[in-house]
Amino acid sequence: MKKITFLIILLFSSLTLMAQQQLSEDAEISVLVCGPSHDAAFTLYGHAALRVNDPSQKIDIIFNYGIFDFTAPNFIYRFAKGETDYKLGIANFLDYIFEYQMRGSLVMEQVLNLTHQEKNAIWTALLINYQPENRVYRYNFFFDNCSSRLADIIEQNTSGDVVYSTSEQDPQYTFRDIINHCTRDHKWLTFGCDLALGSPTDRIATPHEMMFIPEFLASAFDKAVIQRADGSVVPLIKETIILSEFDPEENYPTKEVITPLLSAIVLLLTILAITYAGWRKNKYSRFLDITLFFIAGIGGCVLFFLAFVSVHPAVSPNWSLMWLHPLHLLGVVFFAVKKLNKVANCYHFINFVALAFFVFGWSFIPQQMNVAFIPLALVLFIRSTYAVYRVLKTNK
Repeated sequence: MKKITFLIILLFSSLTLMAQQQLSEDAEISVLVCGPSHDAAFTLYGHAALRVNDPSQKIDIIFNYGIFDFTAPNFIYRFAKGETDYKLGIANFLDYIFEYQMRGSLVMEQVLNLTHQEKNAIWTALLINYQPENRVYRYNFFFDNCSSRLADIIEQNTSGDVVYSTSEQDPQYTFRDIINHCTRDHKWLTFGCDLALGSPTDRIATPHEMMFIPEFLASAFDKAVIQRADGSVVPLIKETIILSEFDPEENYPTKEVITPLLSAIVLLLTILAITYAGWRKNKYSRFLDITLFFIAGIGGCVLFFLAFVSVHPAVSPNWSLMWLHPLHLLGVVFFAVKKLNKVANCYHFINFVALAFFVFGWSFIPQQMNVAFIPLALVLFIRSTYAVYRVLKTNK
């Protein structure tokens, strides 16, 4: 503990001294863009940080806006609710690079083409951001994260305007397109994201908004220029250096054999077979409906929480609530209590109509849906259809 305390005091002392000095003429400020790795879900999107390198003053540190603590109280709940706090951290350059080399990630350094005055302005802004009262910020995956913050601090501390190269011929992507691009080798994660993210995610992202992903930040910076007040124009990036290579064959996972779509189709075929057998024998499996609708109700509770309780900007409205909603838990109660058979039948009829609109009106829904949702919705549709059929047959 004494050693740790000493190191913390030493770090703060060093930062205090740094704050009192200006960068030398030899100093460089760079954007470090780290490619994705498959270690965890959050590493699939890559990472970006700022490097301040001043050899004459023996400064070579990384400013990283992506620090978070999994062990913080109620972390999962706060993350789901959209109240996650991230903070700005500082690391030694070699330690930082070593971590990403161990992951097998590409690390690219984009040296910024800045004047001495601009470098010191960014340096000062970073040190102010690192003050204890400033370093913590409310994280937002799309609009305020480790990548977007770099663009903001660079744009705010240049003596001219940072102009990005855009064209009408440039491909346009929605936020969902970008997310699915990052998770393309992880079908279950893509499925989960498609389920949780609502229709706002299907809005076309502006070129500047796309920079929330480090890959797009690097691409935008590579083509950007600084328009000075005197009318001169210089490239934003002076030099690009590859610090760590990337081997796709070693770092990309094998393709998932059991995908959400395959699993959903197998479940659909199984339910079809069970329902057909029940129809042939004129039997009804109450337990099967209780199980299916209970699972659907729990999933609906999660979607309801995200859409109506959380403060995430891209989860509401969510049209997946048409087929996956908390009211299925009420259906479970109706199915389980035999005295409520008439209410259960009414519930099945309402669910039959709602799912018919969802399945057959698929192309008109203003939200991009994962194709695996269709067989899953059909599972509930088939069970409600069979229940309605039994009622109509009995009343004849």
